[in-house]
Amino acid sequence: IDFKGVNMVINYDLPTSAVEYIHRIGRTGRAGHTGKAVTFFTEDDKPLLRSIANVIQRAGCPVPDYIKHFPKLQSKQKKKFIKKPLTRESICTTPECFLKKTKRKMKTTKENTKDKKKVKAAKNSNNLQTVSKS
Repeated sequence: IDFKGVNMVINYDLPTSAVEYIHRIGRTGRAGHTGKAVTFFTEDDKPLLRSIANVIQRAGCPVPDYIKHFPKLQSKQKKKFIKKPLTRESICTTPECFLKKTKRKMKTTKENTKDKKKVKAAKNSNNLQTVSKS
C-alpha cells in the first residue's frame, strides 16, 4: 500500500530484522521524496541494532559509533528473535484525562441502565397488581 504524503514513520518497537526495518520505513521517501524514520529501542533490543545500523549506514545516514560496536548477532539468535520477538509491557498512548472521562461516562451509562431496569421492573409489578385487583 502506498500512502502519499507520509513523511515520517515512528517505530515504537524495534523490527526483528533489517528487512522488516526497510519495509517499515519504506513508507517514507517514496518516489524520490525525503522522509524521516524514528525508532525507539531498549537495552533488550541491542542484539538487533547492529544489522539495522548497517542498513542505515549503507543508505548514507549517520549512525552513532556506540551502535556500530555492538556484537554481531549469530544466526541462531536471529532465528530466535524472528520466531519469537521480545515481549513488552503494553503501553497506552491515550492521555489519562481521556481515560478518566471515558471511565466516568461508562459508569454513568451503567447507572442509567440500572435505573431504567428498576423503573421498568416497577412498572411491570404495578401492571401485575392492577390486573390482579380487577
